[in-house]
Amino acid sequence: MSYIEPLYRPPSEAHSLILQVTNGCSWNNCTFCEMYTQPQKQFHLKPQAAIDAELRAIAASGRAVRRVFLADGDAMTLSFRRLKAIAASIRHHLPGVQRIASYCLPRNLRHKTVEELAELRELGLNLYYVGCESGDDRVLERVRKGETYASSLAALLKIKAAGSKSSVMILNGMGGRLYSQQHAISSARLMNEAQPDYLSTLVLSFPLGMQRYQDGFAGDFEPLDQTGLFREMYTLLNELELAQTIFRSDHASNYLVLRGTLGKDKEKLLNIVTSALEQPGTVSLRAEWQRGL
Repeated sequence: MSYIEPLYRPPSEAHSLILQVTNGCSWNNCTFCEMYTQPQKQFHLKPQAAIDAELRAIAASGRAVRRVFLADGDAMTLSFRRLKAIAASIRHHLPGVQRIASYCLPRNLRHKTVEELAELRELGLNLYYVGCESGDDRVLERVRKGETYASSLAALLKIKAAGSKSSVMILNGMGGRLYSQQHAISSARLMNEAQPDYLSTLVLSFPLGMQRYQDGFAGDFEPLDQTGLFREMYTLLNELELAQTIFRSDHASNYLVLRGTLGKDKEKLLNIVTSALEQPGTVSLRAEWQRGL
C-alpha cells in the first residue's frame, strides 16, 4: 500500500484494510483538528488507476480482508461516480469484504441523493463516521466547523434513509466553560432527532497548543477541568433520549471510560458519572500519561 502519512482511522477500524483514496481534508479549517496541517497532507485525490493497482496487489497477496476503511479524512467529498467505481473495484478484487466505511463531513452528502447512497450501500459502503462535534451553532461557528445543527441533521437522516449506518462523534469540552451547557444540550437534541447507530464522545485536546483554538473564540475560551468535563458529560447523557444507540466514551482522550447502549444503560452510565463527581476514589480514571494521543 502507498500511504502519505500521518494516517488516521477510527479505533474500531483497527483491523480493517486502510485504503487511502484521498490525502488530507478538503475543508481543513476546524480549529480543534491538527490531523492534516502538515505540508505533505495538502488535499488531493488518488487516481482510480492507483487505487485499482493497490487492490490488485492486496488480492494477489492472499490476505483475507473483511473490512475496508476509506482514508483520509474526507473520502466522501469524492463524487458518487468515483465512490461507486472504488466500491465496485473493492468488490471485484476483494469479494470477501463485508463492510466499507469512511469518515464523512455532513457537507459531503449535500449533493448526494438517498438513492445514490443506497446504491453505494449495495456495493458495501454502509458505515459513515460523522464528526458532528457539537449540535450548538454558536460553538460550531467558533471552531470554524463549517457546519450547523441543520446540516448535520440532514446528513444523518439521509444516511438513515439510505439504509446505512452512522457513527457520530461529539467532543466533550468543545465549548469551554462559557458554552458548556448549551453545547451538551444542543448536542443531545441533535442526537435525539438523528438516532444514530453509534455515538462516541472524545475529549477536546491540544497536542500542539491551543492558540489556534483560542483565536476562534476571540479570547473567550476557558478549557474545562476534569470536574467540568464530567458535569458536561452528565448533562449530555441526561438529555439523551435514544432508543437503540451503542454508546462509547473510551477513546484515549477520555479520563472516564463509559460503554453501554442508550437508552437501556442510561441510568447506569449516569450513576458512574455521578460517582466520578461525588466519590472520585471509587471510579477508575485514566492518568494523564495514559491519555497521550
